[in-house]
Amino acid sequence: MQSNYSNAKLQNPGVRQKFSLPWFSLALCVLTSGLTLMGCSNSDDHKPNADELREKTAETTAELKRNAKSVAEGVKEGWSRDKQRVDLNSASREQLVETGLTRTQSDRVIEHRPYASPRELLTKHVLSEDEYREIAPRVRAGESSDSEK
Repeated sequence: MQSNYSNAKLQNPGVRQKFSLPWFSLALCVLTSGLTLMGCSNSDDHKPNADELREKTAETTAELKRNAKSVAEGVKEGWSRDKQRVDLNSASREQLVETGLTRTQSDRVIEHRPYASPRELLTKHVLSEDEYREIAPRVRAGESSDSEK
């Protein structure tokens, strides 16, 4: 008994026949199954167990503690730095000179007192913008530096 493929070849000798449907279906099924199995095996890479989760949580907690400590130290440094700034309203001529001002500039600062904020050195035309930028990190006006910003 001859197959359908052989009969079709004999009937149309110059025409190339397409592959048969059962072979194509089988190949497609095998390919799809292989890809599905590959996908399933990769999606379930590694599920951490309870000990690994505890360890990771401990590491993250330790890192958060270090970060919180750094923030607290930065705040503390900011508070102490403000106390080290020279108060424009009460500083002597010599203290103002130590901030980087000349004697003449220091005299002008004293002459135009009081100041609500260091920026008033600009609005009262005591210093130029460049001169102010040089001393701004080292001066304050009054008790609090909140108005400086």
